[in-house]
Amino acid sequence: MAFRATVLTLFPEMFPGPLGISLAGRALADGIWSLEARDIRASATDRHRSVDDSPAGGGPGMVMRPDVLAAAIDAAAPAGDARPRFLMSPRGKPLDQATVAELARGEGVLVVAGRFEGVDERVIEGRGLIEISVGDYVLSGGEIAAMAMLDAIVRLIPGVMGNAASGASESFADGLLEYPQYTRPQVWEGRPIPEVLTSGDHARVAEWRRAAAERLTGERRPDLLAARKK
Repeated sequence: MAFRATVLTLFPEMFPGPLGISLAGRALADGIWSLEARDIRASATDRHRSVDDSPAGGGPGMVMRPDVLAAAIDAAAPAGDARPRFLMSPRGKPLDQATVAELARGEGVLVVAGRFEGVDERVIEGRGLIEISVGDYVLSGGEIAAMAMLDAIVRLIPGVMGNAASGASESFADGLLEYPQYTRPQVWEGRPIPEVLTSGDHARVAEWRRAAAERLTGERRPDLLAARKK
């Protein structure tokens, strides 16, 4: 069964966007995965198609209504749909490669792209939404974050990447940042490719790459090294 992704958004016209080109786009065209973008406003019941209201207790901005969003979720994922449900949110659990790999092995995901000041907490609880974040910053809405998550997942679905081994040696695959990469010409602007990489000695190459990955990780993401030692 093909991986099924459903995105609930106020701007369905934003999709597939970048997901319609390159690896994800080719896989989409080949039927390896499917993408459905559904308009949350279609579940609104008033003539203005309202999806938000002022926050209880006062404060700036607007909040997405639980009744409208819940109806949209129920329409997109009826009883029996076991796909995990996510809400893109800056307060969510950070998205990591382990989570991405696990989701790529599943049947698909339902993703809510929030807007305004946030989503009524009751619909998060009532519909079992898992809050997930793509970084410690705030976007105008969850659509770009949803695209980032879906792209990360889709590329790991079997048959999407031409060389399946590519995913096994890149950053975060084993808790380290990826080692430096080089290609021809042999010397560029006076900078040669490290000799070990052209030696033909696969054991030395593997040892160099491992050491380089550990060095870069220690310099740029010491938190990753610390996590690996636990």
